[in-house]
Amino acid sequence: MSGRLAGKIAIVTGAGSGIGRASAQLFAAEGARVMCADIHAAHVQETARLIGTAAIASTVDVARAADIERMVAETMAAFGRLDILYANAGIAEATNAIDMTLEQWERMIAINLTSVWLSAKYTLPHMIAGGGGSIINQSSTAGLIGIPDLPHYSAAKTGVVGLTRQIAAEYGPKNIRCNAICPSSIPTPLVAGVWEKRARVSGNTASLEEQQATVAARHPMRRIGTLADCANLALFLASDESGWISGAAVPLDGGLTAT
Repeated sequence: MSGRLAGKIAIVTGAGSGIGRASAQLFAAEGARVMCADIHAAHVQETARLIGTAAIASTVDVARAADIERMVAETMAAFGRLDILYANAGIAEATNAIDMTLEQWERMIAINLTSVWLSAKYTLPHMIAGGGGSIINQSSTAGLIGIPDLPHYSAAKTGVVGLTRQIAAEYGPKNIRCNAICPSSIPTPLVAGVWEKRARVSGNTASLEEQQATVAARHPMRRIGTLADCANLALFLASDESGWISGAAVPLDGGLTAT
């Protein structure tokens, strides 16, 4: 590795599995020390164990302001500064605007949108004091285009794009960049669960592999994304290589939103 994040301190939420784990591992491999945060204690502790001495772990429910405030405080206590926030934690669920309950709506907004604001709220003062930083927010192609079966998810991810642009505009003078990653289908356990539920509801008997092939065919590049695709983009946005990129909602979708 080339040390693209040498000397930097990062927080990655949702680091217990999937994109969050892959990104935390890549950040550490490139020289960062990483706070790995996740609601699943055993999973996030395993991520930190896999990384080694460059990582610490914290059990965090991102829907709780007190947990996020504690996560940031623990990061500062352990490392003394904060340069990178990757607000990646989130959930997904298939439903529709008629059948969705208010409880489903409020839970989705809390975890996928409010937590992104809370993460920035408690991180920004330390980045300002430290002379700048990079905030990366996890959105989705569902925040850019309409996708069936995801009304509350789409609303939350669209909100993340708007919040990202606002933070970039307001805190750019403080040398803080803020960008959003907008992935299409990446086969994390979360996404696989959504596909499986859609199949049950529709009576589709296709295997997960067959469903993935169908989804891949909708993308101009004829494949679905990988954990590495997202982690590599997060690394670029965290690094000084993207030093004049801010306020962007970057599609990571094999050309899907270009069609």
